[in-house]
Amino acid sequence: MSELTKQDLLDPYRHLMAQAIEARKRAYVPYSHFQVGAALLDAEGSVHAGCNVENAAYSPTNCAERTALFRAIADGHEARSFAAIAVVGDTDEPITPCGVCRQVLVELCPPDMPVIMGNMKGDWRISTVAELLPGAFSSKQLNRN
Repeated sequence: MSELTKQDLLDPYRHLMAQAIEARKRAYVPYSHFQVGAALLDAEGSVHAGCNVENAAYSPTNCAERTALFRAIADGHEARSFAAIAVVGDTDEPITPCGVCRQVLVELCPPDMPVIMGNMKGDWRISTVAELLPGAFSSKQLNRN
């Protein structure tokens, strides 16, 4: 049996990375000029794209990952029915989701779902939702019965 290479691991997600790169082009970033794109794969094989959208007040800004997730939910997909998400930015290292996006990923995605993080140079890495936010706050803490 041959050993898996890093490229072998990325192959199933190449189309997702390409769609995240395309979504990045649609980012509305008049203040930071920092474009980020995301592409979320659902259980049926459909892709839901997202980009970051800024606001002059900054706190209403929405990240690409949350845009993709909220779009999929608004389109009628069930929480935790997603298969993978890719996120791409023009960074030195592969971009990682911010803390708020990590919390939303924990809420809406399976813990073992792959999160493919990349940059425009073609560098990438893969983690799972659970690996990105160990010890996450969840609905379990709210159930006190």
